[in-house]
Amino acid sequence: MNNKTYDVLGLGAVAVDDLLYVDEFPQPDGKTQVQAKARAGGGLAGTALVAAARLGVRAAYCGVLDTDELSEYTLAELTREGVSCAPVQRRAGARPYHSVIIVCRTSPQRCILFSNADVVVPTAADLPDQVIAASKVLFVDHTVASAAIRAAAVARRHGIAIVGDIEQTDFPEREAFLDSVDHLILNQEIAGRLTGLPDAAGSAAALLRPTSAAVVVTDGAAGSWYVTPGAVPQHVPALQVEVVDTTGCGDVFHGAYAACLAWGGDVSAAVRVATVAAGLKARRSGGRAGIPPRAEVDQYLQRLG
Repeated sequence: MNNKTYDVLGLGAVAVDDLLYVDEFPQPDGKTQVQAKARAGGGLAGTALVAAARLGVRAAYCGVLDTDELSEYTLAELTREGVSCAPVQRRAGARPYHSVIIVCRTSPQRCILFSNADVVVPTAADLPDQVIAASKVLFVDHTVASAAIRAAAVARRHGIAIVGDIEQTDFPEREAFLDSVDHLILNQEIAGRLTGLPDAAGSAAALLRPTSAAVVVTDGAAGSWYVTPGAVPQHVPALQVEVVDTTGCGDVFHGAYAACLAWGGDVSAAVRVATVAAGLKARRSGGRAGIPPRAEVDQYLQRLG
């Protein structure tokens, strides 16, 4: 573990987010004035890795992109945040996700419109075993499920923890993906669809598999529930802050959790670090602008005791 190149290696969605800020969402056939707009990097894996990097760990992204404007913007933003893009493979026509996010300035609501045109799932040749083996923690999401399953198999052979994110329930590799993840983190909406249960605690327990190290189910302002093998579900309250924008909070939770594992923290510590990081992020607009550094997270953890 001491000779690892990366603390957290990420494989999954990266995106360019064009944010439109409105005072109210338009009604069907209606219109609403855009009060402000901005461009930012996003994506499940992209924002998770930025969160990990801001917490001081060596994060890296492994994916396939081209040299077009959206690809170059994505790589420039990740590099600026301290995320290594050395493992990225270049391929003509490959693109990141492109999202338009409508954010209501008078409430914590948002609406995401995205395109996955030209997004390329890495092949085995794009994911050399030695790159995966050079990490302490592997982060994967469902958008590259087939590649994630292959990468997770390599990670398990090397004793590398695997943190997984899933925001969809109807993809063909779902069961194999869930089996491949050690630490599954998902929100209650998705957990409820998978389990048919209405509560986060019950969902977390139902999703625990023989291969699981932990399942964490987040439930917004209600906090999160986590469960480990042989234990009962535990509740961690959400951080009490004035919420401005929840864009990216789930991704920040994943990245902070992975970072804590890379430090050597246990599941309980990782959930608490992730809860604080995601809560602090919610105080600012945009998916990444409010992601806190480690010193601020540590300060809040000390206050909470």
